[in-house]
This record gives sequence, C-alpha cells and structure tokens, in this order.
Amino acid sequence: MNALAFGYDFKEIQDKVSLHLRPWHRSFQFWVRAADIYTGYKVFQLRVSLVKDPQKKQAMWDKQHELAADKIYAMCYDLGGFFLKIAQIIGKPDLAPAAWVKRLVTLCDQAPATPFDAVQLVLEEEFGRSISEIFENFDVNPLGSASIAQVHRARLRGDKNDVVVKVQHPGIQDLMMTDIRNLQAFALYIQKTDIKFDLFSVTKEMEKQIGYEFDFLREANAMERIRRFLYENNKKTPVLVPRVLRGLATRRVLVMDYIDGVPILNLGDEMDKRGINPGGKMATLAKQNILKSLTLAYGQMILKTGFFHADPHPGNILICKGSEVALLDYGQVKDLPDQLRLGFADLVLAMADSNPVKATESYRELGIDTVSNCKNEQQEMLRLAQTMFDTKLPPGVVMLQPFSEDASIKKIGVQSFPEELFSVLRTVHLLRGLSVGLGINYSCAEQWRPIAEEALYNAGRLKGANRTKVSNPGRFFWRY
Repeated sequence: MNALAFGYDFKEIQDKVSLHLRPWHRSFQFWVRAADIYTGYKVFQLRVSLVKDPQKKQAMWDKQHELAADKIYAMCYDLGGFFLKIAQIIGKPDLAPAAWVKRLVTLCDQAPATPFDAVQLVLEEEFGRSISEIFENFDVNPLGSASIAQVHRARLRGDKNDVVVKVQHPGIQDLMMTDIRNLQAFALYIQKTDIKFDLFSVTKEMEKQIGYEFDFLREANAMERIRRFLYENNKKTPVLVPRVLRGLATRRVLVMDYIDGVPILNLGDEMDKRGINPGGKMATLAKQNILKSLTLAYGQMILKTGFFHADPHPGNILICKGSEVALLDYGQVKDLPDQLRLGFADLVLAMADSNPVKATESYRELGIDTVSNCKNEQQEMLRLAQTMFDTKLPPGVVMLQPFSEDASIKKIGVQSFPEELFSVLRTVHLLRGLSVGLGINYSCAEQWRPIAEEALYNAGRLKGANRTKVSNPGRFFWRY
C-alpha cells in the first residue's frame, strides 16, 4: 500500500470516527453550557434575595439577564440546528427578559450555510439531472439558512419568473434528534425543581413536529392544502402562500414561487429608508393591517379546520406591497382533532367574555390538568388562560413575566398539558410578541370570537340565538 492510499484510508477512518462521536460531543457541549446558565441563575437568586432596594434589585436582574443572554446566544449559535429553533421560541418580547430578546431575535436565519458543492450534490441526487438542465440561473449564495434547510433564488429554464429552491442540510436529522432528547432530559429536571408546568410534554410535541420537517413532500402537500383553504374561504386571502411546483418536489428538495417582500424583523429599517415615521398614522395603519391579516389567517386555520401552519416565528413572515403578509415554511403543520379544536373554541369565548367559570371548564375539557394553591382558583385560572392563550396585555403592563412571583403559573401548576396544544400556544405567543414589537395591544380572543362561535354553531354546540351578530367577521378592535 503506497503512502497516498494509506492517507486516504486514514482520512476515511477519521471521518467515520468523527461522525460517530459528533452526537456525544454535542451532548457534552449542551450540558456544560446549560448547567453554567442554570447554576448562574440559582446562585444569583440567593444573592439578590438579600437586597432590599427595589431599584438596585432590578438593576442586578438586568445585568444577570444580559450575562445569561450572551451565554444562551453563544450556545445556540455554536450548536446551531435545533437550538436555533429554541432561540426562536424563547426570544419573544412578551416571554423572555428584554436582554434575551435583543440577543436571540437575530438568530432566526443564522444557521451555517451548507457549501454549494454539497447543495448541488443533493439537488442532482434528488432530481437525477444536473442543475444546468433544470435551472437557467441558480444563485449559489443562499437567501437564508435555517436549522434544517437553506433557500436559494433561481429561475427555471424557459420561465420568466424566479423561484425559491429549499434544500435540506445533509446529515441534519440525526443531530437535531440528539439535541431534542438532551432538551427533554433538561425539561424534566426543570419542571420538577423550578417551573410548575409540563415542559416534557411540550418537548415531546416538538420532537414529533420537527420530525415531520425532514419530509418536504409532506410540506408541499400541507402548503397546497392551506393555500387552497385560505384562497377559497376569503374574498381576498389574509396571507399569501407560495405555490408549489409539483414536478420539483422531493423528500429533500422543494421548489416554489418566489414572493418578493421584506422580512418582518426588517420592517422598521424599511420604514426608515422610505422616510416613514414609525409612530405616524401611516405606519400605525400598516402595523394594524399586518396583525389583522395574521390573526385572521390563524383564527380561520385553527378554529375552522384545525389544520394550521405551526412554525410561526418572524423568519417565516414577509411584508409585501400594500402591507400584504406572506407566510412561509410549512414544514411544521398541525392537525388538531375536533375535540381539541372545539374545546379551544370554547376557551376563546371564555377569554373574550372574561368568564372564569367557563375558562375553568374549558381547561378541563382540553385535558389541561392543573393543581391550585390559591383561594381564588377560578379567577386565577382565567388569568392563566389569558396569559397562555391571548395576546392582550393588562393595563399598564408592557411585557408579561409568566414566571414572576405574582404570575398565575406560580399559583396554579400545570401538571399535564396536551402535546397537540403546544402549536396553538406557540402561535398565540408569536402574535403577542409581534404586537409588543409593533407597539399595538389587542386581544386575539376578541378577534377570534366570531370564528369560534361559527365553529361551535356548525358543530351543534351553540344555538343561533347565542351567536354574536357581527357584520364583518374580520373587524378589529385596537386597544392602546
């Protein structure tokens, strides 16, 4: 065996060993970093409990959050994959400390890009043809790279319109499953020690939903189904949905129409470029229309059919001409059983009416098992429901702190939570986060009331005389 052949064999062995050890290395990295962040907060809680001055205490908390934010950002950025999704979930203005949001909000599309030669190999393996046979132009630099795939702008041969080509990162599935199982173990520990919420069920639902994202044929079917539903059930669809090019969809590659727009995270910069006053009437009207469109689309999907887009982070929202909204990425969709869909419709009415008795009944119907350690249980149950499933902020409150000492979650523990409702919870938190970011306070429960009533009426669970007479089901009521 000559030296060159030996060198190739040795490199192949190295690659195989590295591939085998990669999940173990990622697990080690996660646990070291997670333990550092967690113990940092626990030690700080003991130290800050000795401080009496509220202003000094708040300043200490702000500094601790900034320190933790840097560590969380570094962990999510370095590990990538599933942890980018975690950053998207927890980096909401209404949920996480401001320091976390400021750091994590920039991670939506910052996954390392797959080199073009690997992208080309995936495309040619999936289509059985060279790129040049299919595409007239193909931009080698991706438009964006996320946790599971990256997207490129291209143009098909013989066509005048641009398309988007979504290509899966090679080998990403095994790594993300490793990440999820580590997070599940951490969630089990946290819910037993600090947070009275069934976090494990939430992570199990995430495992199921993310598992679906690796099949782009499933995504193509979901995109077509939601597009058809929204276009057929409205005079004008509340959100734009890309059209799939059916002959160019495989398990690892998906080609769809290109939609021109500005990512919602860049909306403020775009207004500055155009000389639009972000606090003026034109900007406020545009922001209202954006929230109205998204809220109406999600209300119709969740309450009318139960089949809805379930990956609602800002990286999947484009703002187009005339304040039109485009909703992208249908890798995660949810199909709620009718029992949960109608149970959630009941909860929407309870929240819209501020009815604590009905909210308590709805929680039971949905299978949300709670344990109370407070006297005014039903009122706290309503508060908990509104914190979890409504967008409206109480008067004078600019950001909810779900895990503060006065929070309902501290008074009413959630022992078990239906995994399938997690996607609904995420959707509401997206809408609330957007409303906080856009500076518009409103109740999605109030906006969804006519849709919920229609769903219950069609199921025979609400009499016609009890329905609210609404001339325009899409109307909005804004609260500043």
